[in-house]
Amino acid sequence: MSTDVQTRPVSGPDIAVSEHMVPSGDPDILLYLRNKRRADAGPARPDRTLLFVHGASYPSHTSFDLALDGRSWMDVMAARGFDVWCLDIRGYGRSTRPAQMDRPAEEGAPIAPGEVALRDVAAAMGFIRAARGVERVVAMGWSWGTALMARFAAENPERVEKLVLYAPLWIRETPSLVQAGPGPLGAYRTITRESARERWLSGIPEERRADQVPAAWLQAWADATWGTDAVGAAQDPPVLRAPNGSVQDGQEYWSARRPFYDPAAIRAPTLLVLGEWDRDTPPYMAQTLFPLLTAAPRKRLAILGEGTHSMMMERTRDELHRVVQDFLET
Repeated sequence: MSTDVQTRPVSGPDIAVSEHMVPSGDPDILLYLRNKRRADAGPARPDRTLLFVHGASYPSHTSFDLALDGRSWMDVMAARGFDVWCLDIRGYGRSTRPAQMDRPAEEGAPIAPGEVALRDVAAAMGFIRAARGVERVVAMGWSWGTALMARFAAENPERVEKLVLYAPLWIRETPSLVQAGPGPLGAYRTITRESARERWLSGIPEERRADQVPAAWLQAWADATWGTDAVGAAQDPPVLRAPNGSVQDGQEYWSARRPFYDPAAIRAPTLLVLGEWDRDTPPYMAQTLFPLLTAAPRKRLAILGEGTHSMMMERTRDELHRVVQDFLET
């Protein structure tokens, strides 16, 4: 099912917005895709068609398309002529929540591990290629999403024009900040607003926190994100339910020193970009991964000052936008 939602000005040209519920290939599982592009856009181009995929805890559309001071990252890219899409993996955001999420977490296996999430990425990529008539798409992931997009690029070099890994995940030397609690790993975990806030701000010097992430911005993100989960919102305190497949991936791969993909198999130009204050995927990960991209025809590593894991929603987000645009447009 596809729905054209609106066309509106976003600090410049009119931006056309559409939403799509895409079959995943599994019964009863639909995937939410949001698209933004200029209303006057010409024919699609592989180097200007991009798919965002989110990380382990939060959906894509409440982060990449969160309007702060009147504009989101998707707005910025669309205004510059990009046909930009974002995907919520099953169990996240507006995509179908598997039936296991309606039962106690301990009664089910971790939802949406990497191998399953990869199928969702492939379904979204196939939908975009068919809708736009292009053979290749720019693949961009954030955090856990970098592992998914890098794996897709490694296994489907003919489908990926360029690869952007924002806050790239690699072999872990420090504990993960994504914790599912004691006991066996259940189907999903619950996240409170307060725990999410503390995780976000943990890498920022105390005296810089209010300036780095204005309280109104953090509130807007939390309202949008927790608002996607009506069941979790009804609990006291309100929670967001997040699939545990990504946590299982962390235990089976990154913490066990087993890569989820082969960097040497990536044949697309690749950008690694992150903030210096990132404690979820610290800079040592990108610095270790970078030399392993031996087949990438062009590669770049950028560590940006005064930014955390969620730099795209912080005061310094314009620098992140600039570095990514420079890579994509050259």
